[in-house]
Amino acid sequence: MARARWGRSWLSKGRPDHPPIAFAGRSGTAVQIAFLDREAERIGLTRGQGVAEARAICPSLDVLPADPAADRALLEALADWCDRYTPLVALDGDDGLHLDITGCAHLHGGERALLDGVLSSLFALGIEARGAISSSVGLSWAAAHFGDGGVIDTDAAQETLAPLPVAALRLPEAVVGPLGRVGLKTVGDLFPLPRAPLARRFGPLPLLRLDQALGLEDEPISPRLPVPMLSAERRLFDTVRSEDDVLALTAHLAGTLREGLERRGEGGRLFALLLFRVDGRVFRIHAATSTPLRDPQRIALVFRERLAAVHDDLDAGYGFEIVRLCVLRSEAFEAVQEGFCAGADGNGPLSAFAERVVARFGPESLFAVTLPESHVPERVAHLVSVLELWEGGPGAGEGLGAGAARPAKSTSAQDRPPKDRPLGDRPLRLFAPPEPVETVAGVPEDAPKTFRWRRSFHRITRTEGPERIAAEWWIDGEDQPSRDYFRVEDDAGRRFWLFREGIYRDDAARPRWFIHGVFA
Repeated sequence: MARARWGRSWLSKGRPDHPPIAFAGRSGTAVQIAFLDREAERIGLTRGQGVAEARAICPSLDVLPADPAADRALLEALADWCDRYTPLVALDGDDGLHLDITGCAHLHGGERALLDGVLSSLFALGIEARGAISSSVGLSWAAAHFGDGGVIDTDAAQETLAPLPVAALRLPEAVVGPLGRVGLKTVGDLFPLPRAPLARRFGPLPLLRLDQALGLEDEPISPRLPVPMLSAERRLFDTVRSEDDVLALTAHLAGTLREGLERRGEGGRLFALLLFRVDGRVFRIHAATSTPLRDPQRIALVFRERLAAVHDDLDAGYGFEIVRLCVLRSEAFEAVQEGFCAGADGNGPLSAFAERVVARFGPESLFAVTLPESHVPERVAHLVSVLELWEGGPGAGEGLGAGAARPAKSTSAQDRPPKDRPLGDRPLRLFAPPEPVETVAGVPEDAPKTFRWRRSFHRITRTEGPERIAAEWWIDGEDQPSRDYFRVEDDAGRRFWLFREGIYRDDAARPRWFIHGVFA
């Protein structure tokens, strides 16, 4: 478990004789220190201290305004950068990261080499950090915040924690203050005390934090991003900049992933391509497919369209040093014997076309009609993204240039009639929403004799109906009125679909008439 902490002392790089630096922000009516560098910590300044008091202690203090949004963006960018060491990266507060390096340290020369590499690389990026590696989150946090960091052996946990203040156990001030008033100022003061009286006096939190720091209680971290089920990467001696080189590496990595997918009997449905630039910036490009894929060339073709779509946002700078391809979601892959003349899957060309279109123009660029189970005319058909239709869920994931597929409302649809109803009973075009009309009916509950729609007067010569369609109370509620539909034909031979919303009653509002569709 690795823990890194940094302040904002990166501004002092290149200024060896700089005064102490602090970042201040307003908290209520007071202006307090939010971040400070090591020189400011050395002279006794602390976070949360008032700026006036800090200037009295150090008149040469260089105070700069704090920018929480920029700090958060920086922390997110550094978390992306740390993905090169492990996919299990979690944010910790405003100035730290947790990295679960279990099984990853040997890839970087061991724990000591990994920690030295992380800190030196951060310093090269202009960030002075302090880090620690231990067997528990709490111990790493304490050593990084209140100690000197470094690699801590499991047997040295108590020795490392003993001289640190009780605040190193991640205790709130409401607990640290009472502990200090009874003389319990360091973690070592807690070791010889009986646990039951301590828990009754100060609650269970101090003992829980102490056990977590000593590794007696498990404390897993929650990664900020989903962990890929399969991944493959290339660390390059010479950086690459062109899209063709990136795509060639993508095809190579897809071929590496193919063996793992075959062992699982699955194919990838959502892929992520991570491009690590030499200056620390990371690009994440997601691509979804309409069918499970293993073929490296088809995977590379999908990413060719994605790279073309995000071309303006993909700045290679001085080049990419690491290229990684991940499988974020997969499904069962049905192996089919191909024929001699064409693919055995007749939908193959259509799905490949859909993948390229969606990858280039986004998940809302291509839609298909679905037929939900409903008898309400405006609900019997609507448009959804093809990826959502094929996979039954969000299609394109998140990431650079990608968005989530969402159902779209249709402005016209074709009703699906029951098997015992002729096709001519429903119009080919529906209006969404239905448009109000002015009608003249002979008697209540009867069909209209004339109606006015869009400033045109229509005299009805033939009618058929009514057909009552009740509202779906589990969706619309019990107060939604029913509809009586009529198929009508005017004196010019034009056929319309009208309905009356509500029924005539003495205690009810007057029903309204609408036109819902037009027959061919």
